[in-house]
Amino acid sequence: MPKLVDHDLRRGEMAEALWRIAAREGLEAVSLNRVAEEAGVSKGRVQHYFPSRDALLAFTAEHLVDRVTDRLRAAVAAAPDALSAVRRALLEALPLTDDSVADTRVGAAFLIRALGDDALRARYRARNAEFLGLLATLLTTARDQGALRPGREPGALAVELAALVTGLAEPLLLGDLTPSLATAIVDDALARLV
Repeated sequence: MPKLVDHDLRRGEMAEALWRIAAREGLEAVSLNRVAEEAGVSKGRVQHYFPSRDALLAFTAEHLVDRVTDRLRAAVAAAPDALSAVRRALLEALPLTDDSVADTRVGAAFLIRALGDDALRARYRARNAEFLGLLATLLTTARDQGALRPGREPGALAVELAALVTGLAEPLLLGDLTPSLATAIVDDALARLV
């Protein structure tokens, strides 16, 4: 009986190998040879799934977006109320854990690549719109539950809070800001909304 191969699993393993290299050394260190070595497979196996470095990078960018989105959704789903869900979403968007630090580093590298790649830029813009939409929906629910001060428009607040976490990410990555201080800044911003 022929051996069944899970091709999606194999592609995912190679994307994870690229992700590990990029998190440590940046995208410029990525090659099909390096990915094969990191994944513990032959270069031919990598080329079987990805005929070029660009194809591997494109797949990995999608894989990264899916990985971060899944983690974000799980964090929000576990929240007891809408305002807590906003807090969890904001904290999940920050590089506060080993996984999120690596994801943010790789995401930043892909963001630079997206500036010259229309398809990747469109994916990043769609992901950002989804995040803003999620925040706006949660803030609308929080407002309707009486958890926000009146007079604040949820869409504008979503942009403000997303900009806050975007602005905190760089000093966190550089070590200029501690995770506990970044968390306190987010909590302070949310406290001003109630």
